[in-house]
Amino acid sequence: MPMPRLRRAVLTGLGALVLVGTTVAGVGCHAFSAPVYRGPKSDHFDGERFQNQEPRQSRMTFFQWQMNREQGPWTEWTDAPAGPPPPRRVAKGTVRVTFINHATTLLQVDGVNVLTDPIWSDRCSPLSFVGPKRVRPPGIRFEDLPPIDAVIISHNHYDHMDVPTLKRLQEAFPNVRIFAGLGNKAFLDSKGLSYVKELDWWQEAQLTPEVKLVSTPSHHFSNRGLSDQNGTLWTSYVLQGPSGVTYFAGDTGYGKHFRQVRERFGPVRLAVLPIGAYKPEAFMEVVHVSPQEAVQASVDLEAKVSVPMHYGTFKLADDGQEEPVTALRAALEARTDARPEYWVLGFGEGRDVP
Repeated sequence: MPMPRLRRAVLTGLGALVLVGTTVAGVGCHAFSAPVYRGPKSDHFDGERFQNQEPRQSRMTFFQWQMNREQGPWTEWTDAPAGPPPPRRVAKGTVRVTFINHATTLLQVDGVNVLTDPIWSDRCSPLSFVGPKRVRPPGIRFEDLPPIDAVIISHNHYDHMDVPTLKRLQEAFPNVRIFAGLGNKAFLDSKGLSYVKELDWWQEAQLTPEVKLVSTPSHHFSNRGLSDQNGTLWTSYVLQGPSGVTYFAGDTGYGKHFRQVRERFGPVRLAVLPIGAYKPEAFMEVVHVSPQEAVQASVDLEAKVSVPMHYGTFKLADDGQEEPVTALRAALEARTDARPEYWVLGFGEGRDVP
């Protein structure tokens, strides 16, 4: 396998090799790989693999990183009570956000309930006994979820596309619709999931007559094994309705896509942005924004309010459990011009967005 593809495949917390450990390295190439997309070429699909709008390489190789790791502190387990049950619905014109864990948030927009990258599993891995294990419970009990109308999936890594949780959601909410980037429907169909729709960048889907979902670019990669690298599309999302524009970044490095969203849709009322799994930056910067870059992304989006996610649940990189939030607050304090408004929500905390 060419070295660039191998390096992409073994990003900690993202590539299946690291997720399942060396014990499955010999069989993981095909055993866990997902079907790859087949379709017409585009400016981000060469006929075989998807690519980012701004191709670039990390300043550090995977092997350099592994030889010089300095991991921040994490607890074995942080016990915490679940947050209160969210409201069943919000009114037209209203936006409410609840931070659950990792990249899982509940977005309640104009009467529609949307769940992002849901994971209630103990591990983000193809195997139940190995791979990154959660260090705290989900902030909202699964049983306390309101009716879920749509699930949006940013890409197919195990910490974002968790099949056991998706099956559980479809059992609890039989009519829930699942949205993901191009190429992911075949895999999700093979797992027995229904009402799956895949979207290309800038493609739209109506959730209600007044609320639409738009797939928007991000800067990342995809794979579930070693033979499906970049075979399916990664994406961010915009929800647009009477309440304005709500943006979910998914998992992404920094790039021009934040400004593109602002140019197409106008200022964002709520932006949900990742801040964790960013160290070492020389290696992770291509696929994960740092807290400082997340602040700039909020500025690019002209977001009225931003909420951070993708931290504090699974140990995926070298930043410590609390480090992303500490670094975010420092980045905000360091700004000499207008400071974007960030809400660091507790796990299970929900707020109405003004």
